[in-house]
Amino acid sequence: MATPLQLGFQDAASPVMEELVHFHDHALMVVYLISSFVLYIIITLVMTKLTSKHTHDSQAIEIVWTILPAVILIAVALPSLRILYLMDEINNPYLTIKAVGHQWYWSYEYSDYLDLAFDSYMIPTEDLTPGQFRLLEVDYRVVVPTESPIRILVTADDVIHSWAVPSLGVKMDAVPGRLNQTTFIASRPGIYYGQCSEICGANHSFMPIAIEALPLKHFENWSMSQMLVFASL
Repeated sequence: MATPLQLGFQDAASPVMEELVHFHDHALMVVYLISSFVLYIIITLVMTKLTSKHTHDSQAIEIVWTILPAVILIAVALPSLRILYLMDEINNPYLTIKAVGHQWYWSYEYSDYLDLAFDSYMIPTEDLTPGQFRLLEVDYRVVVPTESPIRILVTADDVIHSWAVPSLGVKMDAVPGRLNQTTFIASRPGIYYGQCSEICGANHSFMPIAIEALPLKHFENWSMSQMLVFASL
């Protein structure tokens, strides 16, 4: 999760997020190189008093400053398109979860299981226990298996919300009357936090997302126990 005064991304917990971090570093390096070169040219033009008639009308220079930006844009665009298609690819998901945004909480339905659905509310500050995070803890976490493709179907019941978990590289708008889908793979066990990323009303800041990733064996035990609990209600 994010820490105070953090400038970079959260630690990547999914393959897609790792690719996004690598692409960010790649694009940032290109920006640094361009900025340094432009700054050098500006300083040179200001400081030097030398002129040359050969640079006033040079076809070679015009060709270079036309082709070079195109090459740089291609070098940035190709990795970007690759990651874009990776984020949109959904092949044989192990688990499908439907997330429904409400004002101001989330509802989850495990589509592959019968009678496994619950609402997830933020835990008020006065009810937090030591070690829990303010504005991020919920009463029911979304539990998923690690190293397994998970499909999330996202929609809303009232206004537009956005289901976002930065460390997993997931962000999808929840639009009333529309079913959007996204996918992720949790690389390792842990608890990953997110929040609604679309201004949705007075309590927009109070509808967090908490995902708990467990090894597959422990997830199956959890799912069976939860089905028994909800069946008895």
